[in-house]
Amino acid sequence: MASFELKVPAIIYPKRLDIFLKEAWGGRYSRQEVKRLLDEGVVRVNGCVAKPKSFVREGDEIVGVLPSPKPSELLPEPIPLRVIYEDECLLVIDKPSGLVVHPGAGNRQGTLVHALLSRGSPLSSRGGSERPGIVHRLDKETSGLLVVAKDNRSHRHLQAQLESRTFSKHYTALVHGVVEFEEGRVEKPIGRHPKIRQKMAVSSSSRAKLAQTRYRVIRRFKQATLLDVKILTGRTHQIRVHLTSIGHPVFGDSVYGKGDRAGRLGLHASKISFVHPKTGKIMKFESAWPADFSGLIENQEKLEA
Repeated sequence: MASFELKVPAIIYPKRLDIFLKEAWGGRYSRQEVKRLLDEGVVRVNGCVAKPKSFVREGDEIVGVLPSPKPSELLPEPIPLRVIYEDECLLVIDKPSGLVVHPGAGNRQGTLVHALLSRGSPLSSRGGSERPGIVHRLDKETSGLLVVAKDNRSHRHLQAQLESRTFSKHYTALVHGVVEFEEGRVEKPIGRHPKIRQKMAVSSSSRAKLAQTRYRVIRRFKQATLLDVKILTGRTHQIRVHLTSIGHPVFGDSVYGKGDRAGRLGLHASKISFVHPKTGKIMKFESAWPADFSGLIENQEKLEA
């Protein structure tokens, strides 16, 4: 246990205390853990006991007792990983389609995190005991480039770039239908689906978050289009939701698409660039299309013949 003191910085509008604390602690504690701490009455705002639904404003002083993070109960698993870059601060992984990034409901074993633990190298703790090193994620079905932090300083630096949108991520997407314009932009807020909680959706709810996606046509086929997609925000399932919303679902998307049996999702994280957290050097990486992704494109080429 350790005491803490926080002062709320400049914020645009009042924010719920539980949300503010979860963000301030860098995701080391889940929202449920933060709520439990607040329910115990050990957190005070401006001298008064505070509840999870309390709102904080600029200048508020928050003090309390912070529990020690729970040690990870995850066990290393010898799962092969393709590491395309590694130094004392970070790793760049080329993730295959089908590999879950971190443990969650229904995925307690066999994740990328388990594979990282088996390598024996240090990993940042900023993401919490079940997400060591994980700075950003890819959907299970999406293949491609993923950055992992080895220490908390590097993790904070990389997260700051994601938040400021200076961490660049490009995807290659094969979508249904012929996209009309050479370039386009989708700016639609994304939130939880109103009826199916496991899905995301374009939403007008006050809880929906701004999401911005840009795309450029690489090649058109008779019944499909190959796109270069850049995301300016990092919402859950953002590309899949946005492209479906404009009538061009991603191939193989059983959740948001047409339920086609493409064999895999037609989405690949192909390029990333960011500033190295220690050297300040601009780092750029590219990932070639894996064989199963190339197979999707070859199938479209055969329809051209």
